[in-house]
Amino acid sequence: MPPSPIAGTPAGAPSRSSEPGGYLPVEELPPNRDQAAIAPDEQAKIKKELLAARDRQASTVKDPAQNHNQAQSQNQGQSAK
Repeated sequence: MPPSPIAGTPAGAPSRSSEPGGYLPVEELPPNRDQAAIAPDEQAKIKKELLAARDRQASTVKDPAQNHNQAQSQNQGQSAK
């Protein structure tokens, strides 16, 4: 039986469930899987795509001052029209 609060339960409050919650205890790990969640060849493909995306982004922001200057010159060219 769960402990009762010191001040009592408010009128109309639902009673506590006697069943445990649906979450695992913090210390308990889920069982190991029989199969991999993603096939190894699919993992390699995804890793390759992520590395390529990272490299594209890194080359875009390699020199933020240069990118900022280019953006300013483009904006000035548009405002002159």
